[in-house]
Amino acid sequence: MAVTGTTVAQLTGARWVYAFALVTSLFFTWGFAYGLLDVLNSHFQQVFGISKLQSTLLQLAYFGAYFVWSPFAGMFMSKYGYKKGIHVGLTLYSLGAIFFWPSAKFEKYGGFVGCTFIIGCGLSTLEVAANSYIAVLGTEKYAAARLNFSQGFQGVASFAGPMIASRWFFTGKNATTLDTVQWVYLAVAGLGIVLNILFYFCDLPEITQDALAEEMHEVGLTTDDEPFWKQYRCIFGWVAQTCYVGAQVGVAALAVNYMVDQNVGIQKPLASQLFSYCQITFTVGRFVGVVLLNFVDPALMLVIYGVACSTFSLAASFAPGRAGIGCLFALFFFESICYPVIFTLGTKQLGKHTKRGSGLIVMGVGGGAWYPPAQASIADRNTRLSYVVPFTGYVAMTIYAVGIVVDQAIKGGFRFRTVDEIAEKRHELEAQPPASPSSPAEKSDVESEDKKETIEYIDRI
Repeated sequence: MAVTGTTVAQLTGARWVYAFALVTSLFFTWGFAYGLLDVLNSHFQQVFGISKLQSTLLQLAYFGAYFVWSPFAGMFMSKYGYKKGIHVGLTLYSLGAIFFWPSAKFEKYGGFVGCTFIIGCGLSTLEVAANSYIAVLGTEKYAAARLNFSQGFQGVASFAGPMIASRWFFTGKNATTLDTVQWVYLAVAGLGIVLNILFYFCDLPEITQDALAEEMHEVGLTTDDEPFWKQYRCIFGWVAQTCYVGAQVGVAALAVNYMVDQNVGIQKPLASQLFSYCQITFTVGRFVGVVLLNFVDPALMLVIYGVACSTFSLAASFAPGRAGIGCLFALFFFESICYPVIFTLGTKQLGKHTKRGSGLIVMGVGGGAWYPPAQASIADRNTRLSYVVPFTGYVAMTIYAVGIVVDQAIKGGFRFRTVDEIAEKRHELEAQPPASPSSPAEKSDVESEDKKETIEYIDRI
């Protein structure tokens, strides 16, 4: 059966750049929505008079949507392709944003929670499509670096959200009203509609699972022959992603409260601005990671960054005053590469299981629904001590990375530099001399073929 679809090798340079740039624009879209979410968490505490624990219903809705919807998004794209999946994601994203208007107009917190769930369904679909597409849009050697670069623009949007909030949500009469929230999300809906139109008219090359599997099988890599439930790197990658995202979301959701409660004279408007600086630190760390991941093995990098995240989250739990805030900034820096590296490690060489595996790893974002309530229940009594909860997530992620490093060392020796296993296998096959016939039967077949070719040559003469 002929393999359908496109491989990266078949793309021209111009088509590759166009596809890469357009899909990367999606990361900015949900980065902006995520940045606003963390600030709204604190804003709603004041407007609706709710506790920190109650305010995390937003995170529960947003990230719970990932847990519920991502597997369906992966199956949808396995059948209909990346482009149609992107259309579905952008449509849900715009609908959810539009319904923020009546929720703000009638001041219904439950409405905000429902709209956030719809936005989460849309963004989970986009994440399955965009993360997977960027990961396979080139050699596996630089997959982690490519995804970190694209997700860097998510970071840019993430700090733009809190900066807007510090200017409009927490100043003057806006500190106790929802007037500006409805306008901001109307603009967000407009952005989603514009992107949907752009993708409708673009020629986005479809990189199919069959083409990816064929590329692997040509060099003797047949790991995707095993059923999906035996793709252990992907299964445990989902566990690691669940724990990491839960930790990251918990850290961000209560960052404004953390800085205010450090008793160093920081009020909410300044805390919101400092939070945007934390997001800038995160973004800078992501682009630094792009450079490092061009040379260092991604699994080894994840071990180093995982240890750093564990250390600084624990330090933030016990360090008082400005020292704790400094640890919080360091924590944001070392979080930077974790999500894209876990994604690329978990979906590496899945072949025919690529889109299903992508859906599972993105489903791990659902961890953001469970960690914030657990952390907030402690934060209602002691915000600083609550940062022990994210520590557990970073430890689980680090264990996953250590397991991959050990597995690689057992199979091929310790690896410091990043490598392209498919390219290495291809070079090994090309370097091998042609096999000579070993058995009498094989020699007889070769002799018969030679005689046949000789007779055909004489007949042509």
